[in-house]
Amino acid sequence: MKVIELTYMPAINAGLNATSAVLLTAGYVCIRQGRVTAHKTCMLSAFATSTLFLICYLAYHIGRQRITGSAHVEFRGEGAVRVLYLTILLSHILLAFSVLPLSLTTLYRAYRQQFDRHRRIARWTLPIWLYVSVTGVVVYWMLYKLYPSA
Repeated sequence: MKVIELTYMPAINAGLNATSAVLLTAGYVCIRQGRVTAHKTCMLSAFATSTLFLICYLAYHIGRQRITGSAHVEFRGEGAVRVLYLTILLSHILLAFSVLPLSLTTLYRAYRQQFDRHRRIARWTLPIWLYVSVTGVVVYWMLYKLYPSA
């Protein structure tokens, strides 16, 4: 993987996160309207998009580590904006760890047609997954656009 190829990855990752957020929102709207098949399509697409994000995210950071010696990019903002960034980043990271098991459990319960149990966990899964997807875009914007590295 060349350095030039790596420079596009954060934007691709942000795009995948944004797409996932849109699909999650559309899926929620569809189920509220009773459009079960559309809901299922949106949620499976959101899961596929998030899975692709995870693969790309890991590939980017592994590649960056191999090429530059550091897997991470330093945030250049200072003062209150740095505190805000770190708060968003910390909440994003901590909640991101819960998305995979929550989403798998939610999907499994729908697959098994355990819809009461599916709805109970989906009430937690959706807002957490949506928060992680949206804050992923916010972290990208703050790190690469608002305060880009030199």
